[in-house]
Amino acid sequence: MSVRRVMPVIRSEAMAESREFYSLLGFEEVMDHGWITTLGSPVVPAAQVSVMTEDATAPVTPELSIEVDDVDAAYAAVRESGAEIVHPLQDEEWGVRRFFVRDPNGRVVNVLSHR
Repeated sequence: MSVRRVMPVIRSEAMAESREFYSLLGFEEVMDHGWITTLGSPVVPAAQVSVMTEDATAPVTPELSIEVDDVDAAYAAVRESGAEIVHPLQDEEWGVRRFFVRDPNGRVVNVLSHR
C-alpha cells in the first residue's frame, strides 16, 4: 500500500470566506459538494486543503484525509492493530471508498481511495 496524497481538513462555517482566503495563496477549487470544498494547487495537484461544514455521511468531521492506493489493505492493517475505527469502511456516492480511524493523538483520520 502507498500514500497518494495527504490533506488537512478544516471544519468551518465560513466556506465562501475560506475559499477566498486560500485563493489568495494560489489555491483553486477542485471539488465542491456544498458541505465540503477541496482547494488545490494548479502547479502541484496533490497539494490540497479541504474545508468542511460537517461530514455528510459520518458521525464526526475528520481532521486529516489520507488517500492510499489500497484502502482495503489499509483498513485491514488498522483493524489488526486495534486502533479505534470511528466510521466503518464503505463506498460513498461521490466515488470514494473510505473509513475513519482515530490516531494515537485523538485525531480523526479519513483514509480513502478513489473507485
